[in-house]
Amino acid sequence: MEKQPTSEELVRWLVKLLDVKPGQEEGHFAGRRKRGGVGRVFGGQVIAQALAAAERTVAEDRAVHSLHAYFLRGGSEDHEIDFKVERDLDGGSFSNRRVVASQLGTPILNLVASFHRREDGPRHQDAMPDVPLPDDLPSEAELRRQYLHLVPEDKRAQMIAPRPIELRPVEKRHWMGAEPSEPRAHTWFRACAPLPDDPRIHRAVLAYASDMSLLGTCTLPHGLSWTVGNLMGVSLDHVVWFHDDFRADDWLLYATDSPWAGGARGLNRGRIFTADGRLVAETAQEGLIREIKPKG
Repeated sequence: MEKQPTSEELVRWLVKLLDVKPGQEEGHFAGRRKRGGVGRVFGGQVIAQALAAAERTVAEDRAVHSLHAYFLRGGSEDHEIDFKVERDLDGGSFSNRRVVASQLGTPILNLVASFHRREDGPRHQDAMPDVPLPDDLPSEAELRRQYLHLVPEDKRAQMIAPRPIELRPVEKRHWMGAEPSEPRAHTWFRACAPLPDDPRIHRAVLAYASDMSLLGTCTLPHGLSWTVGNLMGVSLDHVVWFHDDFRADDWLLYATDSPWAGGARGLNRGRIFTADGRLVAETAQEGLIREIKPKG
C-alpha cells in the first residue's frame, strides 16, 4: 500500500505550490504544477497563485483587500502556469495590479487585485452564525470514508485522497445521501498543519480554500452534485474581499448562501469568520450549473 503523506507534508507542498517563481521576463511569474495533479487545475490554485504573483510587485505595507477573477478556460495539470502582472497603480494609499494567467500562450484566467495601506476607521460587521464548533463535528475526511459506498466507483479514489485543507461541514451534503435543502451551508476549515507566519501565505491559503464548497451552495435545492455524477459545473468568476487579519491554520467558518440560480448559472456568496466571531473575508462566485440527465 502506498504510504500516505503526513499533514505536515501536505501543507508544506501547498505552501510551495502557492509560492510562485520569478519568470524569464520582467513582470512574469511561474506557477508550479500540483504534486500528483491529474487533469484539470483546481480553480482555487490559479486564484491563489495569481494573487501571490501580484503581491510580489507590491510594497509589504499594502495588503490585498479585494480580488476579482474571471475563469476563461480550464487549466491543465500537465503544465506550469505563466502569470503576467501589470502595475496599473501605485497611489498614496492604494495599489492595483492586473494579472493574466496563461498556459502554452493561451489565457486561462484574468485577475485584478487592489491593495490598501492600513488605516484606522469606523467598524461594524455581521454577527457570526450560531453553529456547532468544529471540535463537535466529524472531519469531512471521516465522512467521505463513511459514505464512500454512495459515491460512483470511478470517483472514490479522488474522494478519499488526502488534502492539505481540513473541512468540517455542519450540514449533510448530497454525497451523504442528503435530501434537497435550502441554498445555505456552513463549513469549518483550516490548513491541516501549521503554516509559516507570513500573512501573505495565509491570504493565499484562504484564497485557495475559498473555492471549496462555494459553488455547490446553489445546487443544494436541486439535488445536484459533481460527486453523485448528475452535475456539470464550472466557476465563471470569483471575488474575495479581505477585511482583517487571520491565520489560515486556525479554524475559520465559511458561511455560504445562494440568492439566485437560473439559466444554467448560479450565484453564491460567502462570509468567513474566525472562531472568535470576527468577519475577516467575504466571497462571491457565479458558476455554470448544467444537470446531467441519465441516458436512455
